[in-house]
Formats: sequence, C-alpha cells, structure tokens
Amino acid sequence: MTLGTTAVGFRLNAFTAPVPRPAAEVTIEMASGGRLLLSSLKGKVVALEFVLTTCSHCQHSAAILQQMYQELGPQGFQPVGAAINPRAHTLLPAFVQRLGLKYPVGVTPQPVAYEFLGASVMEPLQMPQLVFIDRQGVVRAQYGAGDDFFKNEEVNTRNQIVALLKGSGGAKSRRVGKPGVK
Repeated sequence: MTLGTTAVGFRLNAFTAPVPRPAAEVTIEMASGGRLLLSSLKGKVVALEFVLTTCSHCQHSAAILQQMYQELGPQGFQPVGAAINPRAHTLLPAFVQRLGLKYPVGVTPQPVAYEFLGASVMEPLQMPQLVFIDRQGVVRAQYGAGDDFFKNEEVNTRNQIVALLKGSGGAKSRRVGKPGVK
C-alpha cells in the first residue's frame, strides 16, 4: 500500500538515510495512553515496523514479527509497531486484537516516520517499512514494501534477527521502497 502522492501524479526515486546509522529517537504513543521511547530498548535487537493499520501487507508483516517475538524474544528480540495512518488511534485496538499482537504497537506522526526513514514527504511511501536496529542502537537495515526482502519475508526477517542477535550486522539495505510497487 502507498501512503502519500505527489502533486503532479508521478513518483520520484526515494532517498533514504544511510545504513548503518545511529537510530534517531522515536516516541510511540501507546493505545493505553503511555509512551514508548525507542531509546529505551537499547540492549535489545529491535524490529521497528511503520505500518498502516488498514494495509494487508502491514498486517502480514506484523504477524511475522509476532511469530518471531514468540520464538526469539527470550534471546533479546523486541519488535515494535508504529502506525502512521490517519485515524490510527481509533483503528489500532482492532489491528492489535485481530492479529493477536503481544509486542508494543502504538502511533507515531507520519512526519516523524518519514524523517526517521530519511524519506521525503513529497514521495509516496511504500508500506510497510521495516527497520532493524542492533543492541547498540544502530540501524543495520531498512526495507520498504516492494524491496526484494519481502519476496521471502519470513525467512529474511528470521535471518536478519538471528544475525543481529549473534552480534553481526546482518544484511543492509538503503531502500524505502521501489516506486510504483504495492
């Protein structure tokens, strides 16, 4: 699913922040009213997923993260979801319940996500956006829908997490998403 459009109806190539890079601070407003700071997860391997709660690709990705969390959470893996779509506060509880998510999922303003990803707000953003962060708080990889990573998402997600849990950097990507896909 694509979020955003350009004023003249065509898509530009997306630019992304370099990988690796220190993870910028992100505040995620939880449905319970609390807030989660990304920096509070330092020491864990984090998969930060920016989602649209109404996006089927995002729901599939969140379900994979839940599966990985059940399996690899005890080893130090922590997924986090950040919904960026309009009305996300209203739609989030059903999204979490429908998928049976046991990891933190909240809402982050769309401009914060774009800035974190190094994307232009003038560019349509392919969803979901999946960012892998190592135990030291360094972004080691980021993938947007349309990236080859999503062709075998479950295997690639597992491999990325396992590599980071072992302390290696894992695969790297600079893509936010290929224009015109999904």
